Amino acid sequence: MRVEITARNMRELLKKIDDTLNEDVTEVYINLRPTKEVIVRILDNAPNVKVIGCPPSLYPKVSKKVINVLEQMGIKVIPISKGRGRPRKYSQKTIEQINEMLKKGKRPREISKALGIPLRTLYYLISMQQQISSEE
Repeated sequence: MRVEITARNMRELLKKIDDTLNEDVTEVYINLRPTKEVIVRILDNAPNVKVIGCPPSLYPKVSKKVINVLEQMGIKVIPISKGRGRPRKYSQKTIEQINEMLKKGKRPREISKALGIPLRTLYYLISMQQQISSEE
């Protein structure tokens, strides 16, 4: 089981570790730097942990001694990047469908009705594809 623990400060993080972790947890993601105290607390509450994740910006600040000791115990400390910002509404597959329909000679209004995409959004997606192709 994977658990994500986010906190604003170390005291809050330690409290959340005590409250949320149990024996079933195998992966833990924490948003603060994994210090010795944090790792000991994780191992006490979740002895079956195999992976401890942290943000890529904090990974270089983790002690090399701690990483080596954990690797000897069979536990990996890895940087995990989380997606930021608003997720895309239309997938790459949908954009490829739009391009195929345009190549077949369909008009934007027909594509809009067929795929259920607003016409204005369709024009925006087409212009973004043209910008990307002109840069290459």
